[in-house]
Amino acid sequence: MQFKEKIAIVTGGTRGIGKAIALELAKNGCNVAFNYHTNTDAAYALVKEIEAMGVKAAAFQINVTSFEGAKNMVKEVKDTFGRIDFLVNNAGITRDKLLALMSENDWDEVINTNLKSVYNFSKAVITQMIKQKSGSILNITSVSGLMGIAGQVNYSSSKAGMVGFTKALAKEVGKANITVNAIACGFIETDMTSVLPQEYKDKMIDMIPVRRFGKPEEIAKVAAFLLSEDARYITGHVISVDGGLAM
Repeated sequence: MQFKEKIAIVTGGTRGIGKAIALELAKNGCNVAFNYHTNTDAAYALVKEIEAMGVKAAAFQINVTSFEGAKNMVKEVKDTFGRIDFLVNNAGITRDKLLALMSENDWDEVINTNLKSVYNFSKAVITQMIKQKSGSILNITSVSGLMGIAGQVNYSSSKAGMVGFTKALAKEVGKANITVNAIACGFIETDMTSVLPQEYKDKMIDMIPVRRFGKPEEIAKVAAFLLSEDARYITGHVISVDGGLAM
């Protein structure tokens, strides 16, 4: 129970990697607040699943692209639980197209959801963490932001931006005993990758040294480590969990 009595906020918490991280933290004693966009049933089910582990859970229906929404959620979590120890910026979408076919809306939606949300929530929690002189922020980025993937100019840009954000913020807040790290995910078995054509999946698997997609739980284990006391001397780093894809 290494996170007993700790409080975490996880964005995009109702499915895939976000859900796996929320459950992993709860399993280790952490109280978890998460946001969701539209799926109230999934949010309600996750609250029940977390509470069944003997910890507290709270779900907030907000759009992560809204700074006011993020600020209000963070305030309510602080008022309810008394502190905020961890922030996991996980919310993300794809709108894959070649640049020649990409609309301005395709660009804006991905940048706002994937990158602006990181600003929104990090800005909202950072003052509280500085006052506490403790805290950890973990950004869930992608190998797409490290190596670039054709058809993902918007997604690669947003995820590369998260890498720069991680390193810059780590330098700003390290003296306050706050760590900021990122996980660069490879191809993980989630709703986002389930819609990929099988031919494309097979092509990607051929490029991955371990010859398979990863599982959300494998990301969650690394996330829990980076948030734990065992990782207090790690900050500003991007850990690739990708089966060797981005070597």
